[in-house]
Amino acid sequence: MTEQENAVLLKRRAEGITEVVLNRPDKRNAFDDVIIQQLINALTEVNDDANTKVVILRSEGKHFSAGADLGWMRRMADNTRQENLDDSRELARLMNVLNHLSKPVIGLVQGAAFGGAVGLAACCDIVIATEKSSFCLSEVKLGLIPAVISPYVVRAIGERQARRYFISAEVFTARQAEEYGLVHIVCDDVEAMEARCNEMLEQLALNGPEAMKAAKDLVFAVSHKPIEDAVIDDTAHRIADIRVGEEGQEGLSAFLNKRRANWIPENK
Repeated sequence: MTEQENAVLLKRRAEGITEVVLNRPDKRNAFDDVIIQQLINALTEVNDDANTKVVILRSEGKHFSAGADLGWMRRMADNTRQENLDDSRELARLMNVLNHLSKPVIGLVQGAAFGGAVGLAACCDIVIATEKSSFCLSEVKLGLIPAVISPYVVRAIGERQARRYFISAEVFTARQAEEYGLVHIVCDDVEAMEARCNEMLEQLALNGPEAMKAAKDLVFAVSHKPIEDAVIDDTAHRIADIRVGEEGQEGLSAFLNKRRANWIPENK
């Protein structure tokens, strides 16, 4: 337990940016039930923090995460079905909390992202990886399936690629992950990835925080829905609501009067 006390760190940077950091580099940032709970707690804390505008999910060391910890898997193998169900529901809760976080989430992936770590990446809004990053849905090698992460991974890479990689457990590269839609940007190395992340933070700082939250909600509201009257009416209500809201009024006023909106930091 002592080893796991600092397994998840919160690092608050300037201008409303908070990092959620997996900090078990000696274990390739593998996670277990304790670390899953720490991640849920950390993400819930930053979600409730009014000063946090953008969240970065990253890890220390050479690898993003090897997925499930071997010791945890050994324990689960000896657990009852109910205990396994309880464990799985907590992992499902982690994915749901990350996926629906009310702030933009940038995922930084270096080295290996295996098993459940692919699910973490799929739940981030923007994923930046290094050229040497590798991904693997390795569960079937252990006689298991990527069940809990599957809704997020299938939405990220599509059914066709999921059918291949869920079954084959092949390792795929960062460039392939970019082609499939799991990764948005591939950089030469970690230093370049950090620099590209900073550029993305500069870009996000120009945008209304409430508008970004509403835009993220909008994606969930229209994704995979037929374009019919209910969806059309819902989108009309959403834009009408945001236009008359405080941030929408400020943004429109700033644009029309050629001035800086009040959410943009002075140094931008």
